[in-house]
Amino acid sequence: MSTPSAHEPAYADRVYRSPMAVVTGVLILAMIVWLCGDAVVRGVGDGRWIGLAAALCAVPLTVAFTIRPAVFANEDRMRVRNPFRTIELPWGVVDAVRAGYSAEVLADGAKYQLWSVPVSLRERKKANRSAGRREALGGGGAGGAGDKAAPVARASADKAVDELTELAERGAARPGAQGSVRVRWAWEIIVPAVLGAVALGVLLVV
Repeated sequence: MSTPSAHEPAYADRVYRSPMAVVTGVLILAMIVWLCGDAVVRGVGDGRWIGLAAALCAVPLTVAFTIRPAVFANEDRMRVRNPFRTIELPWGVVDAVRAGYSAEVLADGAKYQLWSVPVSLRERKKANRSAGRREALGGGGAGGAGDKAAPVARASADKAVDELTELAERGAARPGAQGSVRVRWAWEIIVPAVLGAVALGVLLVV
């Protein structure tokens, strides 16, 4: 088995995120800007400050749960960007990537959820039914020597987990895939959200 060369070309990260979550986030942000902006422009008294505080709290939280989540994976490691944390996991410490009711990665005795890879049980059941019908019709059976097996239907979360598992198995022994799990809190999200929530609470109580 050959050792990967240090001069191997670097490949761009594979990115896994939910397009529907991003679209939803953009729409919610537009609504926040409209409502809070209207309160700031037309409000009187504390109304303007309440609009600003609400926006300061709501905007980072909306970004955190819709636009921010993503998984970046390359030959050496995966970087999981969840709402309030970013977790960097070299493949050498990853024990498993799996999708049950949610997608998650196991590493160093800890479990980290993949927020950007939502599991749809409905989509999974649909894919399983499709695969079952193909098998019943002989679609996956033996054919002629020149026949090519059609790809098996898989739910999008399961396909993403399959790809991440393959990357983990292939990269586990790479020199660049060694190290420990690193976790960074998303203070750029947490701080403004907390300040906005505190300010909003004070304004509504006073």
